[in-house]
Amino acid sequence: MDTLIVYVDDAGHALDVLQPWLVAGGQRPRRWILVACAPRVTQHVSKWVTHRARESWRGKWVDKLTGQLTPRLQAMGDEVITCVGKNNLPTQAEDLQRLHGPARVIDARRPKAVVGQFQPRALPGAGLLGLWLALVSVGGLNALE
Repeated sequence: MDTLIVYVDDAGHALDVLQPWLVAGGQRPRRWILVACAPRVTQHVSKWVTHRARESWRGKWVDKLTGQLTPRLQAMGDEVITCVGKNNLPTQAEDLQRLHGPARVIDARRPKAVVGQFQPRALPGAGLLGLWLALVSVGGLNALE
């Protein structure tokens, strides 16, 4: 059985990343191990919220995320196992591989934006219009001179 360990934090982005594995064909059945990586709680919030409340929120967040992904992954008869991501993801992946056997690890988390760095988004079919909009948003019309 082909086993895939998938780190996820956003269902839509994860489905886009996993599309090559979701198409028909290939080795079946698969075992998907979804490692839900909940957003971090800021230090300011953690001062006012109990540990139990944070864990309760994290559990609800994981249930919502996996609830969006699990039906799509099980549609082809695959097995889905869910767990919560810990601080040290590589160590957690090693533990999961010891428990479930060799597995491919896929990072399907949404990339984090780097503060202060412009990251243009491609507009489908935009061509030169998209380039022009990117230039205008970065440096104004003076960038074209």
